[in-house]
Amino acid sequence: MALFLDSCEHAAGQWDFIFRQPQLVVTKSKNWPRVLERALQTLPNYQGPPRLPFQGGLAGAWSYDAGRALETLPTAAHADIELPELCVGLYTQALMRDRKTGKTWLLAPQEELETLKEFWLSPSVAKPNQVPFQLLTSWQSNMSAVDYADNFARVQSYLRAGDCYQINLAQRFTSLYEGDTWQAYELLREHNNAPFSAFMQLEQGSLLSLSPERFLAIDELGNVETKPIKGTRPRAANAQKDRQLADELQHSSKDRAENVMIVDLLRNDLSRLCLPRSVKVPKLFAIESYPAVHHLVSTVTGKLSSTTQNIQLFAACFPGGSITGAPKIRAMEIIDELEPHRRSFYCGSFGYFSQHGRADTSIAIRTLVATRSADQQGALHCWAGGGLVADSDCASEYQETFDKVARITPVLTQQFGPQSS
Repeated sequence: MALFLDSCEHAAGQWDFIFRQPQLVVTKSKNWPRVLERALQTLPNYQGPPRLPFQGGLAGAWSYDAGRALETLPTAAHADIELPELCVGLYTQALMRDRKTGKTWLLAPQEELETLKEFWLSPSVAKPNQVPFQLLTSWQSNMSAVDYADNFARVQSYLRAGDCYQINLAQRFTSLYEGDTWQAYELLREHNNAPFSAFMQLEQGSLLSLSPERFLAIDELGNVETKPIKGTRPRAANAQKDRQLADELQHSSKDRAENVMIVDLLRNDLSRLCLPRSVKVPKLFAIESYPAVHHLVSTVTGKLSSTTQNIQLFAACFPGGSITGAPKIRAMEIIDELEPHRRSFYCGSFGYFSQHGRADTSIAIRTLVATRSADQQGALHCWAGGGLVADSDCASEYQETFDKVARITPVLTQQFGPQSS
């Protein structure tokens, strides 16, 4: 199991990480928070430079469905992706690159340093008989426009009945593929440049994430930050039109209301473990722009009494409220009822927890899940959704799902689509 946490060239990114050869891997547990805490406690004491962000610890991916270990949820949505609920390894080695200084650091036990140094400095060798990446079919959604409109109407009924204030509804696009998904990831990172990108190679498939959204970051003093995204506008090629779209988003009462609902949810989630009166909102309704879309982003902070609570806090906030709705559990019940398939690693999280207390995790939006069979052909899934509130417009929300994948599915089709074979 190998994991690449990639900050691309985005200004918000600093460190890139490659994790390999874990000491153990957790893939399923009814009590994964406790299992991960116990694993973290088994690590030897770190004796390297104090400034490194990862000093041995946990790294990996949590699927959206890992939340089923934390809450009792219905099982209406079809679980057709046969991947683990989480893939989290315990690592004593990692390669870390500081983009600001240009330095690369190798973390490893003292007795393994020379061997691993030789490994990383050796020229890479192409895999024998590696099949180039190729899409074999066009993208197909699990919701037609009519299906989406029907589900939108059902969401509005739940909102009017008072079940929720906001519900995140997503559709899934699927294409058959063959070949090396790393090639697909390399192309997508060029077109998205997202600060919380990731690529993970699993035995049964791979995960490709181009996420712009931070879930939880925690420093060694216990300071916590989360940056929920709620509110989206497409980018425009014309600079003036592009600025107008960003300004429209900045002042949209509907998008601001949608954003503040999730801010309040996250303030509540952080308050479950953060010190009293430590939870603050230093930034509300900031605009962040990416190649495909403008986003409305807020920042919520807090402070833990001890970094031994890091995984507890992660579990208390998981999955992130920005991709469920509010109240969270009722929204998740409705999502399971309306979306035809489970989300797998979409809307889960990628990240790390270092033994010295530092942690950083993403919300796995703009994320693809690839599975493959014994003949090396497989299915590639990509999702897009949005938060629906009482004054949402069905056509606009439906179009927003396509705006969010504008630098993903069309890019892959243009480069690797069936017509290019």
